[in-house]
Amino acid sequence: MLESPGFLFTILAFLLVLGPLVFVHEYGHYIVGRWCGVKAETFSIGFGRKILGWTDKRGTEWKLGWLPLGGYVQFAGDRDAVSQPDADWQALPEAERAHTFPAQPVWKRALIVLAGPVTNFLFAILILAGFAWLGGVATNPAVVGTVQAGSAADAAGLRPGDHILSIDGRAIDKFVDIPMAVAHRPGEAMEVRFERGGAIEAVRLTPRLVKEKDAFGNDFERALIGIGQGAPVFEPVPLVEAPGVAIRQTGQIVRQTVEVLGQLLSGNRSIKDLSGPVKIAKVSGEAAAMGVVSLIFLIALVSINLGFINLLPLPMLDGGHLLFYAYEAVRRRPAPPQAQEWAFRVGFAAIVTLMLVVTFNDLGAIGAWDRIARLIG
Repeated sequence: MLESPGFLFTILAFLLVLGPLVFVHEYGHYIVGRWCGVKAETFSIGFGRKILGWTDKRGTEWKLGWLPLGGYVQFAGDRDAVSQPDADWQALPEAERAHTFPAQPVWKRALIVLAGPVTNFLFAILILAGFAWLGGVATNPAVVGTVQAGSAADAAGLRPGDHILSIDGRAIDKFVDIPMAVAHRPGEAMEVRFERGGAIEAVRLTPRLVKEKDAFGNDFERALIGIGQGAPVFEPVPLVEAPGVAIRQTGQIVRQTVEVLGQLLSGNRSIKDLSGPVKIAKVSGEAAAMGVVSLIFLIALVSINLGFINLLPLPMLDGGHLLFYAYEAVRRRPAPPQAQEWAFRVGFAAIVTLMLVVTFNDLGAIGAWDRIARLIG
């Protein structure tokens, strides 16, 4: 393991994480568009000036942009990279118009848009299924092995041998499910149901925030209730069962992401916890330094989050398009063009603002503001 990844190593690792995920996402749009008979005019990985590219026999230009922070598929009839309709698409000859994106029925357009996030989820499930099949999964039952003195579990009266059944109504199957239910909820009172001596009991406890350092000296925080398990037990997973295990793990990660988003919206979590490309690049470099397995696992996590974020009902994201298509399906007509235009303007402003916030946070996370303050001082 590298002790500290350098700048170039970090950039390379970041590209190894983001590049395939952008391609997977956009290829989902592209291939479903092809199946629906829509012509793709441009398939771009990255934005801005073209570094290299070629045009295939179907007339699709495949290109690589200099800014590798995303990508897009521009279909025939699109005005821009976010599928705003071109005002002149209806004037095209009938044969060409039939292969434009705006000419498709709403269910086809929805499928094409939905395909990007879905492909990200499928890609992550494939990776996690591979891990489950090749490395097995932790199967320790959710039985308390140790209780840390003075911890929340100790104060609530949990004892070694107690079998945890649920946390705030969330069923707990294995011991590894416990941190998934607790780690992101410091200071939140929760009900823990458990079995002791054949009787079902329940206690309320509040996880405590613990500050720790990782292998690279980075500070991180997580909530703990103060219980431990015995020696980890890993069992092999048959190939036919591995996708089911991966789907369950993906569902747990999505649920945790939804809960964290709810905390942000309710004010129970600071926007300082948001991170963006700079932090992802840093984490990518550190994951790559730990080995190929860590890097591939990070790719799965980022793929899940990329799929989830794109489904948020915000204009300019896939979820925003799906929201307009839902309106169109219910009302039997598209939303007024002016309303769509304003929605996309507001969405663009919101995304730009969010990018500024996460970049500010990221620079703080890598110590940029502290170094600037020392230089000024």
